[in-house]
Amino acid sequence: MRIQSKLDRLRRVLRFVTARLSDYGELLSIELAEARERLLRELIALVALAVCGLFTLSFFCLALIATAWKTPWFLVVVWGIAALWLVASLAALLAFRAQRPAVSFDVLKHELGADLESAREALK
Repeated sequence: MRIQSKLDRLRRVLRFVTARLSDYGELLSIELAEARERLLRELIALVALAVCGLFTLSFFCLALIATAWKTPWFLVVVWGIAALWLVASLAALLAFRAQRPAVSFDVLKHELGADLESAREALK
C-alpha cells in the first residue's frame, strides 16, 4: 500500500508538471518578446545618444583648437583636450563596469521555483 500511495503522488506531480509545460512555454515566449523589445529600445536610444554626444563633443573640441590656433597656448589646449578625453573614457568604463545587470525572465524563474517547491512538497 505504501508503494501505491507513492506512485499515486508521483502520477499527480507528473500530471501537474505536464499541465504546466504549456504555461511555461507561453510565459517564456512572452518574456522573451518583452526582453527583445526592451533591449532593442535601449540599444537604439544608446546609439542615438552616443552619436549625438560624440558629434557635439568633437565640434566643441575643434572649436577650442581653432580658438587656440597660432597662440602660445595651442599645444597646451590640444594636449589638455586629449587628456580630458582620456579621463572621460576611463570614467565611462568605470560607470559601465559598475552597472547592475538587468534581471530577465524573473517571472518565469519565480513560477518554476514555486512549481518545483510544490512538486517537492507533493513527493514528501
